[in-house]
Amino acid sequence: MAEIDHIVLGARTLEEGAAYVEQHLGVKPRPGGVHAGFGTHNMLLGLGRACYLEVIAPDPAQPTPPHPRLFDLDDPAVALMLEAGPCLIGWVARTPVLDAMAARLGPRAGEIKAMTRGDLAWRMAFPPQNQDMDNLIPALIQWQGERASSRLPDSHVRLLHLEAEHPEADVARAGLAERGLEEVLKVRHSPRARLVARFKRADGTEVALASG
Repeated sequence: MAEIDHIVLGARTLEEGAAYVEQHLGVKPRPGGVHAGFGTHNMLLGLGRACYLEVIAPDPAQPTPPHPRLFDLDDPAVALMLEAGPCLIGWVARTPVLDAMAARLGPRAGEIKAMTRGDLAWRMAFPPQNQDMDNLIPALIQWQGERASSRLPDSHVRLLHLEAEHPEADVARAGLAERGLEEVLKVRHSPRARLVARFKRADGTEVALASG
């Protein structure tokens, strides 16, 4: 029903995010583009043809949007966290049946928004903030034609798996299960919420990037 589309790393600036990725994964992400009207821009790192890493940051060239920036970048807690350095802030799951899934989930799916960048086009639904379980429940995306991952050069870095911790682990698991993602992200009980992505670098070294 759904599968990992990409992992999202937040940063105060794209320069900080790119330096962090190069330091930890051994390769620099390439320029992505601007999310016009959403107040953000990004850089991308291909993890094979089916998945990629997105570095996202507020775009100083755009006016402040009339709605919150993507992935809670305007949230004071997120902004404070990114002051300490780039970190994971979420992930996105791909589905070919976004409308059907949104109809089944109802308000839990969030509002579907159409987005474009160049000749790429997609639709996304972000779960409401009070139901995203600290961003462990992913936004859902449906690409309109070619996916971004299919255009990116292979960095030879691979995502091994995602894991998470949350004080309400059972609630998080239920939210994942109703999206068909219970096998994609394993959630353990812990006093604090945390998302962890484990990667294998091109040199074979394994590296973990985390939120918070």
